[in-house]
Amino acid sequence: MQCFRGGKLEKKIKKMSEIMNRLKAPTPKFFKVLRNIGLMVAGVGTVLLTAPVALPAAVVTLGGYLVTAGGVATAVSQITNINDDAIGEKKEGGSDGDGNSP
Repeated sequence: MQCFRGGKLEKKIKKMSEIMNRLKAPTPKFFKVLRNIGLMVAGVGTVLLTAPVALPAAVVTLGGYLVTAGGVATAVSQITNINDDAIGEKKEGGSDGDGNSP
């Protein structure tokens, strides 16, 4: 069995725990709407890719792009939570963290 030195295993477990907590955190309304739109776009792309009839290559390529774009929009929307600020870090003070902004 490989020995994990320096707490690498503990760091990985902590990071996965943070990711799971982030996924469970409340999502803002805008990102809920964006998540649903992403799911619909991915669904349309899937329909184009799995159509039982022969479609032009451009349409099949478009379907692949729609699946990818919808999946990315859905994933990003799902991990965005209410506690995030504009740059993804929690800071004291104003919107830029210097304490001078409202």
